[in-house]
Amino acid sequence: MVKLIALYKHPENREEFDEHYFNTHGPITAKIPGLRKMEVTKVVGSPMGGEGKYYLMCEMYYDSHEALKTAMKTDEAKASGKDLMSFAGDLVTLMIGEEVNE
Repeated sequence: MVKLIALYKHPENREEFDEHYFNTHGPITAKIPGLRKMEVTKVVGSPMGGEGKYYLMCEMYYDSHEALKTAMKTDEAKASGKDLMSFAGDLVTLMIGEEVNE
């Protein structure tokens, strides 16, 4: 499996961020063709203490790199990206990962 991972820094207004993320952005993203699973984690702390660098992580699973590339060309993915930039463009870091099963 291949994952598109989104890490979000702490927003200035958590309530507004959560409202938009969970009621608008998440549902838009969930419609992307080829998306197998989407897991959202709210970061609640750091082992070193404090709140940590990140607020939220979303892992979006695809069957392969090709499936991810194909999905990113769809209208649904374009809508998700446009929405992302409108509310969290300065907060998000995106990366691609491969699951490693040992």
